[in-house]
This record gives sequence, structure tokens and C-alpha cells, in this order.
Amino acid sequence: MQSVLNALSPSSHKQPQNSNSNNMPPVPKRGLAFDFSGRSIIVTGGNRGIGRAITEACACAGARVAIIYRASKDAADVAKQISKENGVEVKAYQCDVSDAELVQKLQAITRDGSVYTVNVLGVFNAAQAAARLWVDSKYDGGSTVIVSSMSSQIINQVAQGKPLTQVFYNSSKAAVSSLVKGLAAEWAQYNIRVNAVCPGYVNTDQTSGMEKSVRDHQAGGVPLGRFAQPHEMAPQTLLLLSEHASYMTGQEYFVDG
Repeated sequence: MQSVLNALSPSSHKQPQNSNSNNMPPVPKRGLAFDFSGRSIIVTGGNRGIGRAITEACACAGARVAIIYRASKDAADVAKQISKENGVEVKAYQCDVSDAELVQKLQAITRDGSVYTVNVLGVFNAAQAAARLWVDSKYDGGSTVIVSSMSSQIINQVAQGKPLTQVFYNSSKAAVSSLVKGLAAEWAQYNIRVNAVCPGYVNTDQTSGMEKSVRDHQAGGVPLGRFAQPHEMAPQTLLLLSEHASYMTGQEYFVDG
């Protein structure tokens, strides 16, 4: 499941949109610390792998978190556990992000084809629903972070000179890269920022089933010589969601070792 994070204002507090392009965002009074108290963040696929690590990091920073999942049986239990550990509200909501109508309703309160449905159409549906909510409520300063992949820029290999046969996956991530730039340009007038975090090789359920020879070959091509842990994707994501990234939009940030 593709993860998309949306930094939302509290539902009971609206902020006027910035109508003066000369107005500057306030300078953070503290150092590089992340305090999301009073903010709500939606994490699609937030109950497993990289998504779960980001959910935990956002909750640790004080945010209320909504986990969006498609079919996982343990999503509600994961939400309860993270909520208890961090003392914040974390809830799980079942939703197929490829269903635009269902996504809109939720925001208001594989085969090759499905790769594009989830990775591209699903990302767009979720991001559009959040942006519409921000614009309609005149919220100023929304941020969407899309978890893409370094596969948007490379052809993964299983051995020297032997490409991994996942052309639809790689091209779907390339489409997401273009989507990020387009949405950032179109939504800048509303002071909505859109960026992507692009992980490299990460130890997740998806990669755990790979042959050891493939994992060793891929890790051997990384300067740090290893796969990342999911929590190592969270800091860059939190930065992009925070006020420290107020002048960052339309970019891909590679966390690939």
C-alpha cells in the first residue's frame, strides 16, 4: 500500500488562507524539534512496514493519527498499541484509496493493473481529498508527503546485469514523481506543499521474502552496505510535514543509504 501523509489542522480550528504573497511563515522558536500536538495526520498503509514507522513517529511527536488500511486484520490492534504507547489518539479506518468516492467520504469525517490503481490513482485520490478539505475550510499550510521509492529513478537488479522484472512497479513510482511535481505546482496558490520521500532498500514484509542472494547483491550496491530499517524513513517525513520545511515543495528526497 502506498503511504500518503497529510498534515491537517484540528477540525475545530480554522486558519485564514495566506492572501498576501509577501507574508512569511513564522520562524520556529525552537531548534529542529517536531511538535505535532493538536494536529491530525493521515497515514495510508500506516499499520505496517514504513507506514507503521511513520505512524509511530508522528504519534511520538504528539499528533493524532488516522491509519488508513485496505484489508489488514491487525490494523485496529496496531492503532490501539501505538495510541497506548504515546498517549495520543490513533485510530484505524478501512478504505480502498483507489475508490475516489470512498476516499472523499472518509476525509470528510497484484496484478499489473492494480499496481497503478494503488500506487498512482490511490495516491492522487487521497491527496486530492485532503487538498479539497484544506481549500474548503480555508486552512493555510497543508502538507502532503508521498512515500515513493528510489525505484522511480533506477532499474533494480537481482544480480550483476540481471534486472528485477517489475517494470510496472518502477514505472508507477516514476508516475508518482511526476504527480508530486504537478500537484505542488498546481496547489502552491493555496499554500499546500507536496513532496515525496523515496526509500531505498528497506527491511519490510515485502522484502523479507526475497532470496538471500538478491538481498546481498542489492545491499552490496549501497554505500552503507545494508538495508534500512523502517524507522529510518520517518525523520525525513516528519521534517517535510513540519514548519521547518515551509519552503520545500515539489521535490523527491531519497533516503537510500
